[in-house]
Amino acid sequence: MDKKFDLNRLNTKAFAREGLSLQGHESLSQFSRLGDLALSPSETHLKEAFQTPQVAWAVQGDLVPVSGGDPQVWLHLQAELELPMQCQRCMGQVKLSVKADTSYRFVSDEATAEAEDDESDEDLLVLTPELNVLELIEDELIMSAPLVPKHEICPVLVPMSAVDEAFEKALEARPKPFAALAQLKKKPT
Repeated sequence: MDKKFDLNRLNTKAFAREGLSLQGHESLSQFSRLGDLALSPSETHLKEAFQTPQVAWAVQGDLVPVSGGDPQVWLHLQAELELPMQCQRCMGQVKLSVKADTSYRFVSDEATAEAEDDESDEDLLVLTPELNVLELIEDELIMSAPLVPKHEICPVLVPMSAVDEAFEKALEARPKPFAALAQLKKKPT
C-alpha cells in the first residue's frame, strides 16, 4: 500500500517511527522566498532557454534509541537546485549549485531546545503534530545560498579600476577657488 503524505503537514513522529523516506522534485515557483533570490526569466538574457529550476529533495525519518529513555525522533533532509542569480562582479547571470544536507533532532519543547542547543552538533526542532517540510527545505536552501553570488571567472571583462579618465580631465579643468585666494594673498596692499 502506497501512502500519500502532505509535505505541508507531515506527522514527523509517525514518519520517523515507520522509518519512512520521501523524495521528489518541486518547481522553484513553490518556494516564494527562495525564488526572490533568483533572477526571473525576464531578467535573463537567455529567455528562450530559461527553464524553471527544480528543487530536488529527500527526507528520511528515524527513531534513535536512547538508553534509559524514549527514542529520539530524527529527520534527515537533503535538497539541491541550480539557482540562476546575478553575479555581483559582472552583473550577469550565474547559475550556482545550492545544496543543503541537514539532520534534525526533535525535542519536546522550546526550553529543552534552548538548553541543549549549545552542546549539540545537530539542529534541534520542537516536535509539533505537523511539520511543513516544504518550508524547512526552503529555509535550508536560503541559508545555503551564497551571500555574494559571483562567477569563478566572469565571462566578460570587468573593469577593476575606480579611475575614470573623463572624470579626471573634468576635475582638472574645473576652476580652483582657493587659487584665487592665493593670488589675493600675494597682492601688495
